[in-house]
Amino acid sequence: QVQLVESGGGWVQAGGSLRLSCAASETVFRFNSMAWYRQAPGKQRELVAGITSGGSTNYADAVKGRFTISRDNAKNTVYLQMNGLKPEDTAVYYCNARLYAIFYWGQGTQVTVSS
Repeated sequence: QVQLVESGGGWVQAGGSLRLSCAASETVFRFNSMAWYRQAPGKQRELVAGITSGGSTNYADAVKGRFTISRDNAKNTVYLQMNGLKPEDTAVYYCNARLYAIFYWGQGTQVTVSS
């Protein structure tokens, strides 16, 4: 059973930075893609950023230029560097891994940005 464990969330003032980590129980290179999603109270879960096994990345328009997704195959870890945080970035952030038609999720980590 694949396990994904997120860390790095917390409280930060607007304009600040956080780096989220997602540690996988097996090599991240195995997955077709990995991604970060977020869900704010009362809203649907949305894609924030994704990275394929080939290293291609994509970002939601709301975070382009501020967030960066990366992957460390040796550490089996995917990161989300978040700069220029805004109050509207406040949400629970979830790590996701896709292996063909199977999706795995972490438990989530809370990010709170105060104005």
